[in-house]
Amino acid sequence: MASPAADDYLKTVYAHTEWQDAPITPSVLAAKLGIAPSSVTEMVKKLAAAGLVSHVPYGAVRLTDAGTQRALAMVRRHRLIETWLVQEFGYGWHEVHDEAEVLEHTISDRLLEGIDARLGRPRFDPHGDAIPDASGVVEREAFVLLADAPVGHVGRVLRVDDRDPELLRALEAAGVIVTALVTTTPSGIELDGVEAALPDGAADVVWLTA
Repeated sequence: MASPAADDYLKTVYAHTEWQDAPITPSVLAAKLGIAPSSVTEMVKKLAAAGLVSHVPYGAVRLTDAGTQRALAMVRRHRLIETWLVQEFGYGWHEVHDEAEVLEHTISDRLLEGIDARLGRPRFDPHGDAIPDASGVVEREAFVLLADAPVGHVGRVLRVDDRDPELLRALEAAGVIVTALVTTTPSGIELDGVEAALPDGAADVVWLTA
């Protein structure tokens, strides 16, 4: 199944369980992709027939080993392109997701390898998501979602979800960027000993070192 649509499905299934353990259901998959549930059901059947996912009716969708390898290849493309756009073209971290969604399906493997080499083989994209290497190996530190971190927890910002550009802008304005050292407080967080005002929803899109 060589198609951009199939790749988007596999990448979405992979990303859903990258930072939490609950498997994705067809209804959640439909919501994330913005596609009708009936269309998702048909595509999941095709992916299962191709040996890329495992699925039982009304149950979770899980990647097979083959599906995982293909998903990692697409994730690598997406995150390298995001990093390239930020470092080489001056894009903001809130601008690159949609651009990468388009470009990841169009560039050649040769160009992707050239981008990786030019950037110095980066391990993480601008949002802190791990970039798989060419063989699919991913490095990731132990993490905790900000919403789940206990008061007094000290950690570096590991990752910020890239789906909401406005929230990314607000977090950057507040100083909540990847690598920033924060301490959780009863009312939010401190940055360099100063209480920082978090935008609504921030605690559910920021991950810290555990």
